[in-house]
Amino acid sequence: MMSHLYVTNPFDASPVGKVKLSSESEVDAALAIAEKTHKNNKKGLPKYERAAILKKAAEIMKGRATELALLIASEGGKPLIDAKVEVERAIDGIETCVSEIANNSGSEIPMDLTPAGEGKMAFTIKEPIGPVVAISAFNHPLNLIVHQVGPAVAAGNPVIVKPADDTPLCCEAFIKILHQAGLAPEWAQFICCDVSVAQKLVTDERVAFFSFIGSSAVGWKLRSLLAPGTRAALEHGGVAPVIVCPSAKKDQLVPSLVKGGFYHSGQVCVSVQRVFCVNSSGKELADSIADKASKLVVGNAIEAETQCGPLIRNREVDRVEDWVAEAVDAGAQVVCGGKKLSSSCYAPTVLLNPPGTCRISRQEIFGPVISVYEKENLNEAILQANDLQFAFQASVFSDNHSEIMDIVNRLDGSAIMVNEHSAFRVDWMPFAGARTSGHGVGGIPHTIHEMQTEKMMVWRSQSIN
Repeated sequence: MMSHLYVTNPFDASPVGKVKLSSESEVDAALAIAEKTHKNNKKGLPKYERAAILKKAAEIMKGRATELALLIASEGGKPLIDAKVEVERAIDGIETCVSEIANNSGSEIPMDLTPAGEGKMAFTIKEPIGPVVAISAFNHPLNLIVHQVGPAVAAGNPVIVKPADDTPLCCEAFIKILHQAGLAPEWAQFICCDVSVAQKLVTDERVAFFSFIGSSAVGWKLRSLLAPGTRAALEHGGVAPVIVCPSAKKDQLVPSLVKGGFYHSGQVCVSVQRVFCVNSSGKELADSIADKASKLVVGNAIEAETQCGPLIRNREVDRVEDWVAEAVDAGAQVVCGGKKLSSSCYAPTVLLNPPGTCRISRQEIFGPVISVYEKENLNEAILQANDLQFAFQASVFSDNHSEIMDIVNRLDGSAIMVNEHSAFRVDWMPFAGARTSGHGVGGIPHTIHEMQTEKMMVWRSQSIN
């Protein structure tokens, strides 16, 4: 068995670093440590200690921002300009955790609404749920870890985190930063292991909460194997629909779609993928998107001028090539791109009218491809937009308020963006997939809530009126 996982730059396979692989016995030991830590600290660390540690961690990250951004670009292939923004978001996320510690409290439950409740008062107390196990994805290798580990620390839980195999270094760096900031190692443990060991980690009865970000097939399988009583939050992918109405302002629309579709080369769970152009020229819109997309600089993410980096693995480039070829063979028109640039990079691509039966129309592409569909009316557009097992974020572009509200009410999804691309997110807003796209609610305040239990005290006393 390999003792280490070797990390390479997805652009050229140049070495970036390595991490130790944990054995089954080491994973078992980590679970034992987490369980013991929780049992000995049922209330978690004092809140002032949690806040002080997280504040210190944010300060350390600010001092290492350039280093962390380069690490994101090197191991994950996210362009350096976007990696710098990810570091800023991760720092903001830690600071949000600190704010939520102060605001996180129970509430009074009214008792005297019926005669049975007379002479009683009740209130809730929020308590740490227990050991948290988090498995993360590659596409935001620092910020996603912050979203999973930061709330666990803020809620008072010990946490074990397993990052994506492609991008473990950012996760390891963040856990070390927490330790440097004063968090005892038993409260946050970093694990890299193979699939079989990871499954045993997740399904162990000592796990109180399971946080997963990744593919729906893996997430739902793992949830089905959880020990009884283990709570879970799953964040999967979407096939984000965008409805474009004739009244949409093209000067706002096109730059937004280009950003939402080609950010991180489309490797985002809510990337713009399917654009439904209603009662107007889809060819004109596709040409406008293609004009900007074709000028994007594709290359090594660590280079300052790069706007689209490599896909995370070479086989993903081959898969995207296969899906595009299938769509073209079925009648789709290639407006720009539609080809491999190298073994690791695929050209930003715009397709016009791929058939609805193609994989590119029905599954998450997770690559730099936007498909534009011409639709004669709004009903036809919404019907196709909703006709999938996935539902996450979506968007509508229109300057007609009544039209906007009609579409928002009819379009499936957990969040509908208006005159903004589907990949928009701030880290404190609720972020949740529907149908097969997820379970539970993400976003830092909501994750903290999910990682706690509420205990209610009902108090009967003659002194209570």
